[in-house]
Amino acid sequence: MRAPPIIVVVSVAVLALSLVGCSKSGGPTAPERAGLPGAVTSDSVALLENLSARQVFPTSNWWNLDISHAPLDPGSSAFIDWISGRTPQNPTATRQVHPDFGPPPYGIPYMGVGANQSLVPITYVLYGSQSDAGAPGRPSGFPIPDIARTQPNSIEGGIAGGGASGDRHLLVIDRARGLLFETWATRWNAAQSRWEAGSGAVFDLSNSNRRPDGWTSADAAGLAIFPGLVRHDEIVAAGPITHALRVTTRGTNGSVWPASHVAGSTGGAPPMGTRLRLKANKDISGYPADVQKIFQAMKTYGLIVADNGSDMYVSGTMDPL
Repeated sequence: MRAPPIIVVVSVAVLALSLVGCSKSGGPTAPERAGLPGAVTSDSVALLENLSARQVFPTSNWWNLDISHAPLDPGSSAFIDWISGRTPQNPTATRQVHPDFGPPPYGIPYMGVGANQSLVPITYVLYGSQSDAGAPGRPSGFPIPDIARTQPNSIEGGIAGGGASGDRHLLVIDRARGLLFETWATRWNAAQSRWEAGSGAVFDLSNSNRRPDGWTSADAAGLAIFPGLVRHDEIVAAGPITHALRVTTRGTNGSVWPASHVAGSTGGAPPMGTRLRLKANKDISGYPADVQKIFQAMKTYGLIVADNGSDMYVSGTMDPL
């Protein structure tokens, strides 16, 4: 694996930081919140499964690197000015950090499935040449349970079967094999009786293999989505969040490691894969404990620019509470 991406670490403390509306502490477990009966069994389908005890990618993976002491990029101030929307006419403009998660239809849901979950083919309608037909060494297909097409809130946007607009990310974890399946622009085409997606990727949670250079994933940067989400199970678990968070900006300019894909050439914008970091001296003691946990992750592990979207929208999971 290449060295840590120290050349793209920037500070976001000059932004007007405000993160509100996070998932509440306490409450029932993820399967109970999803209305599923009892504990998760080996072959059950569990929406928002509690995976807080699972290691998601090795500790040396870019999502899990402690970058609190990484050198500051020389272009940090310029990137912050661009993200903040500062101009000669408005030199003090700021952007607030925004929680891009919450109750349906906000946030990105995920599902845990068992080893015997049936595999279904995906028809890629946009980036098929850069997408995976299935997991390496396994038969083609993604383990998408029937509830994704018959019940709401299994796909981003909250519509059963995905609907026809929006990012419509679908995230499925094969808990037995440690495989992560992700698709973008996902929909069940009832007329053709098939699952369609704009792109899709499979990640082995036990290694740090990147997408081939130039390839996308279910995310514009070519990265996995799940490891960068703010998740309810991690908020209520003991201990800190130990990974970087996924964040978007209104535009990007090229890409830097660990991103593998370019999705913009906006002058002055950060590249895909840019790592942002909350300043160590930013006082977060006045925030609720769950929000402090998120902010501390921003100090220790930072945020990775993984898609084009609204400035400083931090991605998280759908939470029905």
